[in-house]
Amino acid sequence: MPMKIAINGAGIAGPALAYWLRRSGHEVLLIEEAASLRGGGYVIDFWGVGYDVAEKMGLIPDLRKLGYQVEEMRFVDDRNRRSGGFRTDVFNRMTGGRFTSLRRADVSATIYRTLEGVETLFGDSIAAIEEHDGGVHIAFDHAPPRDVDLVVGADGLHSRVRELVFGPQERFEVSLGYHVVAFEVGGYRPRDERVYVSYALPGRQISRFAMRDDRTLFLIVFRDEYLAGENPATDAARRVAVSRIFHGTGWECDRILAAMERADDVYFDRVSQIRMESWAKGRTVLIGDAAACVSLLAGEGTGLALAEAYVLAGELHRARGDYATAFARYQDRMLPFLRDKQQSAAKFASSFAPGSAFGIRFRNLVTRLLAVPAVANFFVGRDMRDNIELPDYGE
Repeated sequence: MPMKIAINGAGIAGPALAYWLRRSGHEVLLIEEAASLRGGGYVIDFWGVGYDVAEKMGLIPDLRKLGYQVEEMRFVDDRNRRSGGFRTDVFNRMTGGRFTSLRRADVSATIYRTLEGVETLFGDSIAAIEEHDGGVHIAFDHAPPRDVDLVVGADGLHSRVRELVFGPQERFEVSLGYHVVAFEVGGYRPRDERVYVSYALPGRQISRFAMRDDRTLFLIVFRDEYLAGENPATDAARRVAVSRIFHGTGWECDRILAAMERADDVYFDRVSQIRMESWAKGRTVLIGDAAACVSLLAGEGTGLALAEAYVLAGELHRARGDYATAFARYQDRMLPFLRDKQQSAAKFASSFAPGSAFGIRFRNLVTRLLAVPAVANFFVGRDMRDNIELPDYGE
């Protein structure tokens, strides 16, 4: 039975869900707080169950074209000498070549281009949700209110839909003890093409990756303790905090901090997970990071969001209008899988910023040994496998 479905959030999960719902004949309203699709952002590794869903959507040729075939992960010391790392063909071997790296924003834009006939409200967000016997009355920050059959929160770690329906974020957020910063600039030197270069100090890591059009992406990770209790709330305060944490620490850090000052947009956030017992309440359901964020450092959040979208839409199609049954089946299928991914991500997070000099040396040693298949299978093989079988919903 066709329904009117409002989706708050046009990152990855929202557009992917809109794609599958539209194929089932539903009327979809997509709402995005930003004035347009978000650009820039960090680079993600794309493989596994998300790759399978993208293939079902016919997106792989475009995503491969947009992607970067990274050849090496390189860890360096303060003199830029290689101290660890590995060739990324280990990932290609484990995934049968079904692996690429690309901007998260490029994945979002590629999906969005397929959404012919889907209405989008940019520069707006759901502000109130009132459920009644026949559906849901939703109010917006700016647009006139509407009535729909279902509401989906696909609005990320800091989900407004989750807060409105399930309660404040602190009830569900679990910090992994790190903050992450990402930005990109043009004209930075040096450039190491197809190489992801990282420099680590105890509890801190700063990385760069050369992108197209003479752009360089920077990803910075540090333990919360380096904020010394600060909670910088403005862009200026956050840049000051990052500069204080990394100033004078060697390698290219001061040069990178200077580049940060001319970056148009600096992403700054906690590294957290969202852990919930239930993703649905009445006619509202959560998806993607709003439901079960595995954390930015997990490396697979984009692919997992695609899988969740496929399963949720498929269960709604299979249940023929019985949304309560569809929500329960969606959660039963995805929640155990996502919990397992969260546990793996929590363990893996410390490898980005080991807390001691010994931890850094051990991490670097392990990465040098990843060229040995048995070692690679032991340390990363399990995390590269997605132990879930996607149903065929016959769409």
